[in-house]
Amino acid sequence: MPDTKLPKAISLIGMPGAGKSTVGVLLAKMMGLGFRDTDLDIQLHARATLQEILDREGHLSLRAIEEQILLEIPLQHSIISTGGSVVYSEAAMQRLAEAGPVIYLQSNFKTLEERVSATPGRGIASSAEHSFADIFAERVPLYQRYADITIDTADATAEEVAMAVMERLRRA
Repeated sequence: MPDTKLPKAISLIGMPGAGKSTVGVLLAKMMGLGFRDTDLDIQLHARATLQEILDREGHLSLRAIEEQILLEIPLQHSIISTGGSVVYSEAAMQRLAEAGPVIYLQSNFKTLEERVSATPGRGIASSAEHSFADIFAERVPLYQRYADITIDTADATAEEVAMAVMERLRRA
């Protein structure tokens, strides 16, 4: 049974590999809410994978599509799993913050690098000249800036992270 004390829209932000999609599905089930994966919304909108969008149109185009999607999709009664580059859009982040708490799923660089290297072709919206370490260093301060709550995912299962999110939301 859904907990009526919990917010009706929760956004998950963080680096690729932090577990946003996996944790988001679990949270949605646990809380009786819908689930939105904005990476999937982008792919449906563009009729292409994230990597194909990057290859064809570049990272700035992917970020523009991401912003457009986040400004248009319904957010209420949902867990929203965002793409890792959402924090580059102040307009999108403002909309997410107005809809409910923003949860930063944080992990250390080594863990994220291992997770991302296990699934190549993820479509990370960044300049080709930037290494994963560059992207990490650039984005972490942005995640921290926008987060209402930060949850460490490095040594936890998706279930443990989802439970930690719920506990923090109850205390907030």
